[in-house]
Amino acid sequence: MSSDSGPDFAFLNTTCRLDICALWNIQLHTWRSPWTPMTMFCTAVVPPHAFPPTDRTNWNIFLADPRTGRLYVGAVNALYQLNSNLEVESRTETGPKRDNRQCTPPVTDACEEAVDTDNHNKLLLVHSAKDVLVVCGSVFRGICSLRNLSNAEQLLYFSDTKGEKSYVASAEEGVSVVAVMSYFTKDRDNFTVGKGYGSHDSTKLISTRILQDYGDWVVFDSIIEASAVQANPFVLRYLHDFRFAFKDGGFVYFLFSRTLGVQDTKNFTFISRMCEDDQGYYSYTELQLNCSVSNTYNKVQVLINIIIPNLHIISHYTCMYPIRSINKRLVDVIGACYSYNGNINSKSAVYSPYSSKSEKLPSLLQNNMAFKYKCGAEFLPSPLASKAEFALSSEPALTRKGHLTAVAVAVEMGHAVAFLGTSTGEVKALLYGRALAEVTGEEVNKDLLFDSSLQHLVLLFQITKVSVQACHLKTDCQSCIDMKDPYCGWCVLEGKCSRKAECSRSIEENTWLWSPKQQCVQITAFAPPNISCRKTQQVRVRNVPTPLLFPVYFRCISCVTSDWGCQWDAKEHHCSDQDDLVYRSHIVLSNLLSSSVVVLYNCSVNRGDCSLCKHADSKYQCVWCAASHTCVYRDLCLSEQPELCPNPEITDIIPHYGPLNGHIAVTIKGSNMGIKKEDIKMITVAGVDCVHQEDRYSVSTSVVCEIGPAKRTPPSDIPFPSRNQGTVRIEVEGGRTGTSQVIFTYRDPNPNYVTPAKGPAAGGTVITIEGEDLDTATIDDVAVNVGGVPCEVESISLFLLGIYFVFQGRGFSKAMTAKEAQAFVGDASCHVNILQVCFFNLLIKLVACAFIFCRRKSQQAEREYEKVKHQLENLEESVRDRCKKEFTDLMIEMEDNTSDLSEARIPFLDYKNYTDRTFFLPSKEGANDVMVTGKIKIPENRRAIVSQALNQFSNLLNSKTFLINFIRTLESRPDFNARSRGYFASLLTVALHGKLEYYTDIMRTLLLELMDEHVQNKNPKLMLRRSETVVERMLCNWMSICLYQFLRDTAGEPLYKLFKALKHQVEKGPVDAKLKKAKYTLNDTGLLGDDVEYSVLTLQVLVHGEGPDVTPVKVLNCDTITQVKEKIIDQVYRNLPYSQRPKVEKWRPGSTGQILSDLDLTSQKEGRWKRLNTLAHYNVRDNATLVLSRVLHTQSFHQHQDSHEEKNALLEDDNTYHLVRQADEIDEGKSKRGSMKDKAMTKAITEIYLTRLLSVKGTLQQFVDDFFRSVLCSSLVVPPAVKYFFDFLDEQAQRHDNVDEETLHIWKTNSLPMRFWVNMLRNPHFIFDVHVTEVVDASLHVIAQTFMDACTKSEHKLSRESPSNKLLYAKEISTYKKMVDDYYKGIRQMVPVSDQDMNTHLAEVSRQHTDKLNTQVALHQLYQYASKYYDVIIQSLDDDPAAQNRQLTFRLQQIAAALENKVTDL
Repeated sequence: MSSDSGPDFAFLNTTCRLDICALWNIQLHTWRSPWTPMTMFCTAVVPPHAFPPTDRTNWNIFLADPRTGRLYVGAVNALYQLNSNLEVESRTETGPKRDNRQCTPPVTDACEEAVDTDNHNKLLLVHSAKDVLVVCGSVFRGICSLRNLSNAEQLLYFSDTKGEKSYVASAEEGVSVVAVMSYFTKDRDNFTVGKGYGSHDSTKLISTRILQDYGDWVVFDSIIEASAVQANPFVLRYLHDFRFAFKDGGFVYFLFSRTLGVQDTKNFTFISRMCEDDQGYYSYTELQLNCSVSNTYNKVQVLINIIIPNLHIISHYTCMYPIRSINKRLVDVIGACYSYNGNINSKSAVYSPYSSKSEKLPSLLQNNMAFKYKCGAEFLPSPLASKAEFALSSEPALTRKGHLTAVAVAVEMGHAVAFLGTSTGEVKALLYGRALAEVTGEEVNKDLLFDSSLQHLVLLFQITKVSVQACHLKTDCQSCIDMKDPYCGWCVLEGKCSRKAECSRSIEENTWLWSPKQQCVQITAFAPPNISCRKTQQVRVRNVPTPLLFPVYFRCISCVTSDWGCQWDAKEHHCSDQDDLVYRSHIVLSNLLSSSVVVLYNCSVNRGDCSLCKHADSKYQCVWCAASHTCVYRDLCLSEQPELCPNPEITDIIPHYGPLNGHIAVTIKGSNMGIKKEDIKMITVAGVDCVHQEDRYSVSTSVVCEIGPAKRTPPSDIPFPSRNQGTVRIEVEGGRTGTSQVIFTYRDPNPNYVTPAKGPAAGGTVITIEGEDLDTATIDDVAVNVGGVPCEVESISLFLLGIYFVFQGRGFSKAMTAKEAQAFVGDASCHVNILQVCFFNLLIKLVACAFIFCRRKSQQAEREYEKVKHQLENLEESVRDRCKKEFTDLMIEMEDNTSDLSEARIPFLDYKNYTDRTFFLPSKEGANDVMVTGKIKIPENRRAIVSQALNQFSNLLNSKTFLINFIRTLESRPDFNARSRGYFASLLTVALHGKLEYYTDIMRTLLLELMDEHVQNKNPKLMLRRSETVVERMLCNWMSICLYQFLRDTAGEPLYKLFKALKHQVEKGPVDAKLKKAKYTLNDTGLLGDDVEYSVLTLQVLVHGEGPDVTPVKVLNCDTITQVKEKIIDQVYRNLPYSQRPKVEKWRPGSTGQILSDLDLTSQKEGRWKRLNTLAHYNVRDNATLVLSRVLHTQSFHQHQDSHEEKNALLEDDNTYHLVRQADEIDEGKSKRGSMKDKAMTKAITEIYLTRLLSVKGTLQQFVDDFFRSVLCSSLVVPPAVKYFFDFLDEQAQRHDNVDEETLHIWKTNSLPMRFWVNMLRNPHFIFDVHVTEVVDASLHVIAQTFMDACTKSEHKLSRESPSNKLLYAKEISTYKKMVDDYYKGIRQMVPVSDQDMNTHLAEVSRQHTDKLNTQVALHQLYQYASKYYDVIIQSLDDDPAAQNRQLTFRLQQIAAALENKVTDL
């Protein structure tokens, strides 16, 4: 609850234990008089309609509407609305709801943990301007609803699909929530919330929530996104317990208790303040409040926002703090921070409670900063809190035993009166520190409040009104005045103790006595002793001090039995004198009360026809009214009622088919089929008698009977239908009959095929039976036996199948089109659907090329076809066997690799190297980039200044206004090209890595702008297609950051196995070291177009200097010496990451005393061409021993006798080749006729080797599929960032009218598969510590292209001209496309990832990895852009009002002056 009026003081109640809090709001008055001791008694007025006693223990919160006096009670699972008389106007069920704290709303069946959960109503707020009641409960993560203030049962708004941004309250019952209406602007209604931190809550302690859709905001959205006032989800530092919120003088105040730090478990009371229109919470400041100088009683329990003082009630102590004192101390604290380095009288007085940094607070050395920036500013420190030594202290004004649990304060006759509730059920009045009187009952709940007249307190413990005064209990003037109660005084002319307003002529002097200085008037005697107030009679005064009493009676019995001779008016419901009215029938002198039971019955309910109507109990006198065709009460039907009901009507029968032998049950559905089972006289089905099953009869609507066998077949010479069929006929009591429109047919099922044909003897095999008429009867009537063994029937399905023929041949598409072609099956024509071209006319079946074979006109063509078909079958069988063998060999060898992996693990890069390679390796400098090396040259004497300036620049980047302006300014410059934008985005990613939540917010803002731009330009499909903007590269980096752990845990292993399998497959065949082509590859341009002869050798390798162990290594005799060294190092050092292995150039192999090298004097020459040496060149045999030794760089080259000549030979300008010389580089000297022949022989026909692509593809298929499944299967693990971002795209697609499903699919594809997974596929070295050769890279590009094709919506039409790479995976593309579609659909159906969960994940990533990155280097490099475009950035900031308010220009000038001595206006 909350208060909008401003207090002059603050009343607070604190205790050493956690207790409850009461808040209330009354009118603002001026407190003039001091506290005065007095005595007072209170009486309770119980409402006529009390609540059920069982509900009271579950009441949570009270709220009153000051305009109407209505009271709203928030309970567990219920919301009550009471009128000003405390009569229940409505009760609304708000729970229980199916929920679980682990589940993100909306809670669906996907949340298996969901159970019926109590809804604790935690927050009620009146929005009078819109006649709206805000209600927030604990279910669904604290989502709120809007209800009609006049009728709380009417729900105006509720949505559980808006995500974490709409969660206001807490799912945990113990977390407190307070709020107050606030207004940033006139057109946006909102309220400010203070909430403690629960384990499933947002970390924002203070948030401002909007009450209507506005722009991108939805109802209850937090419109202050980057709140600095938030808890740490990993270290619960302060443990806030909010108690109250109120407004005064343009400020919003929160009262709460918290600890002072992680190590401190003691609670202290704080009051915080911020400007109501502060949209950045820059003015948020906390002030500690102490009750007693020693602060013995430290935890706040109750706050009451009142007209005047505010009390601080602590255990049994009550403290008072003037609001002006609170404001003055807050100004002192803020001024110390802004102007004096946080010091007051040379002592540290202020700190930043929610910042993870501990650096010294800056000082601007301007004395009036606290007044000049009353609401703070972005460039000023925030949030702030006073240190304990500078807390505002107050001495207790009241000491009392027992816990005080509630407080309400009012002003009467210029005096402040505080009403205190206790844990023992007492309500005490307090005037200036003295207890008055009390009402005793149950424990007083925190919500102690006044009614709209301010004459009664409303107590939650029994929904009772307690009068704020009990003046009438004092019967004489002296005792009335002795109470010293500002509510009570002696009304002289009426002789009663009352409030001044209740005393007539009280404005006249000495007619209402209150002050102790005034003297009472003594009435010595009068007669008669009592008289009705309505009668006029002369009174004679006597010396008897009897008061005048005028009782009022509100009930009939108490009226007529009183001693005053009263009568009860039954019409007007009031009590009066007997002689006031003439006796009438409605005048009661004596009354007896009686009660009776009334039964209401509605004839029309569930009685839709005549039979059902007549079946009703006769005592209700229901009849079937023929005129209206309804069942009504007898007196309501004006027409004549028929004795018999209409004829029965049959609407359906189940089943429609039955076996010829009959003996199955048929259910007949309809109406007017009798009132009782005996009414059914006869049933026939297709002319066959059907025996009524009386035990299964349902009145009027359902009849079940068992059919007999079908009629016997007539003699053969009489025509008869092939099947017995006919209608269903039923006869009921009275000779009434009905015939169905539905036909029943006798037939027997005819099974034809069984799949599978064989199964294990143990059973358990699911078989499919195909045939005709298998849907005869119902599934309960069907029994299946397989070989005499019963088989349980699971389902019966009906399929309508068409037959398609596929004909194969050659040249069809050249000879005709599909429309011109005619095909025949026997003499019957067959429609031609499609003609397709075969893949190189060779591998028809392997690449799924289908042809329509037209009818042959000659036997010769038939023979040719059979011959080609036989050849193709042989080729297919050959390739299949080859793929099978290759795959088997690969799997065996990969098992060895897998066992190696289990020892050495997959060589994942650490986070820093991963981000360095992903962000900066593609840059112009590559591995030498300063972000990779981490080295920047800064003079020693300037390092401290530069470091400080870079920290200030980091703070400047954390200003959203500056950063958005910075990015827009750079992107507007023509020389800021795409490469620069990508590099800038990567620098920004590293610089903001410590605040990834903020980075995400910036990225989201820029994406929304980019999205709007593309949608407005009517080309939304182009969005995110390329990385041409800063935000597109930011998104790529964001995905890389968020998916790193997913790579390590899930997708990394299948990706690494795919890379290793591909590398192994490539290297098992010849690889041309010069042309970078291989025999085994997936890329046709990298296919070795010659049939190179080679053999596999196993070398016994001994590494010099590393022990006597010999390692067997498989190599090819056609490998160059460098290739051999690479394979040796790969095998010998297989357990080491690539970066830790010896470099190839630092080793050289030797055999039998001979040193092997790629080129030496023995190299084979052909004119100017020289061939690289291979193992075959050195005649190395299988199982030979080879020694790998280090190259000694200190050894002089001439030490070898042939070294000088060898050196000269190697330096000659010769062309070298390895396996194949390029065809267009034949020696110019060979111009004879024979040279042309050589040229023709050299240029091999590459196409004949394309079958190798299929072989490699078939071998690697399992590894490709495994990787695709790992990243495209939503039923396994989906990274939360993917779900979060895809939901964001879904939301934005709904926001724009011209974004269809295809466009949304493209957005998702461009943001994840194209932007991240394709990058990882092409560059495994971005995530693994491996070396990717050019040949392996070429094949990876083919797989990556296949992945890209699978993610597109467009269909790829293949033809003869299509690239071989696309034809290679043409058959699998449709499967992969379905995987992508299912992946996107699966993600959409997942439980949403809340903003809180995403921010927690991002905060954890920041915490784990930020200190490993080169943040300072990134800031330094980012500033280079600020320096390069300094003038235009300054101009842009000067033109931005928001930047001017935050003094962003001034801050950038300070940084420029420190970093490069740039001349500024400072």
